[in-house]
Amino acid sequence: MKLLTEFHAPHLTVPNRVVMSPMTRLRSHADGSPTADVADYYTQRSAAGLIVTEGIWPHSSGQSEAWVPGLQTAGHVAAWRRVTESVHAAGGRIFAQLMHGGRKGHPLARIDGSLPAGPSAVSDGDVLHLIDGGKAESLTPREMTRAEIAAAVEHYAAAAGNAVDAGFDGVEIHAANSYLVHQFLADNTNLREDEYGGTPVNRMRFALEVTDAVAAQVGSRRTAIRLSPGNPQFGMREDDPAPLYRALVAELDRRDLAYLHLTDNDDYPALADLRPRWRGTLIANVGENHEPTSAEAAERVLRAGHADLVSFGRAFISNPDLVQRITHGHPLAPIREQVLYGQTAEGYTDYPAWENAVVGTESAA
Repeated sequence: MKLLTEFHAPHLTVPNRVVMSPMTRLRSHADGSPTADVADYYTQRSAAGLIVTEGIWPHSSGQSEAWVPGLQTAGHVAAWRRVTESVHAAGGRIFAQLMHGGRKGHPLARIDGSLPAGPSAVSDGDVLHLIDGGKAESLTPREMTRAEIAAAVEHYAAAAGNAVDAGFDGVEIHAANSYLVHQFLADNTNLREDEYGGTPVNRMRFALEVTDAVAAQVGSRRTAIRLSPGNPQFGMREDDPAPLYRALVAELDRRDLAYLHLTDNDDYPALADLRPRWRGTLIANVGENHEPTSAEAAERVLRAGHADLVSFGRAFISNPDLVQRITHGHPLAPIREQVLYGQTAEGYTDYPAWENAVVGTESAA
């Protein structure tokens, strides 16, 4: 199975082609520092060829909801360093995903109480977790000023530096799934008429500025980006994504990045269209808005030449030993949806590996 073979590239060498996809799990302290359980969670999954963390806010003004972790302060760096040291000690590799909420947010869901701001004053209507334990819809955001755009770019760069200080092997810019960079790219969330809106060249300006700032801070070989062309999540709309994303990938391809993480789409086959335009390492995600990615689906993507590695999301939640289960053909455990989010180890680090699950079943019998 190609999925289980080593992969060697100038900027990335991994023992298998199974990538753990970023997934929000809401296990941080009130200040945005990851809890001790976070280190256990990622260490349990360190057999993955590469781990990409849940989205981490680069600055409190980009916190999407309560209990999402940050990478802004010395305390954040120290807490994440415990995570990376544990993963590395287990033989793993781990990138930090930098995720700015942009329009997605609420003052009662943020540690600084700030109002959300995005490219334009367009709400997504998402229901968010609040600090007091309740939930509320995102508010209509303010339109970001040029000064705020420049500050956001600086926040990404500073957080990338913090990530490397914390021991991460690199950073992935979250430019997908309705978050800030994607909001600048999409038709209905970017209604600007200045140099950041209107034409495809203008709409991709912010993505390139963030990429260049992060690469200047930590080096291009430690910089990666995730894109989800045409992803309709949270009311996003991109009626004709191909022209913009072809131009964007062509620009990114010149920057010698660690990898491109690309989500496929039913209406726009991004992998088939953009793989020939990208010379570097490509990680495919085929489970977004679909059934969880299976080993068989991943293998088909690799055999078709559409990617070098494949990311798995939901399968990793309930199967910390996913690579071993794929290797030996063991069935996958289901997710306990009722404890998907929370501040405890329940539903997070208490999923047993296959051997332990079998022993537990035999003991119960």
